[in-house]
Amino acid sequence: MCPSDEYMTEATQESGMLSIEGKRALIIDDDRRNIAVLRKMLDQMLVKSTAIDDSRNIEARLLEVDHPDIIFLDLEMPGTSGYDVLKMLQGSRKFVNVPIVACTVHTSQMNKGKAAGFHSFLGKPLDSHTFPDQLRRILSGNPVWETL
Repeated sequence: MCPSDEYMTEATQESGMLSIEGKRALIIDDDRRNIAVLRKMLDQMLVKSTAIDDSRNIEARLLEVDHPDIIFLDLEMPGTSGYDVLKMLQGSRKFVNVPIVACTVHTSQMNKGKAAGFHSFLGKPLDSHTFPDQLRRILSGNPVWETL
């Protein structure tokens, strides 16, 4: 770590803001447009992302991905539901302590999402103005349950 990196880390910690640069996100969504929008927002925050856009053979695909710091999961996909994928993720030691965020247009699912064990819930469409703060709060361990 060079001195300027050390300064930035200290300054970030002092200001109470979590540095999210270099964090890794996993996006599980069958709609490539939604993936593109979320990836663009993450890229602007220097967060690396991997996407799974096909829920077939999802268990095998999950074994291939690097350990993420956060998972964004759509609730409605062909062949499986986000709730079924959530159970898979919760049953895997690889994803223990990784916040899993329901990310869906079905905002009426918020209470069901809470009961199922999602860490957070973001309604689509995502708001590019509020998303950075939402992401920081989630990565800080604070659940976020918000829709537009």
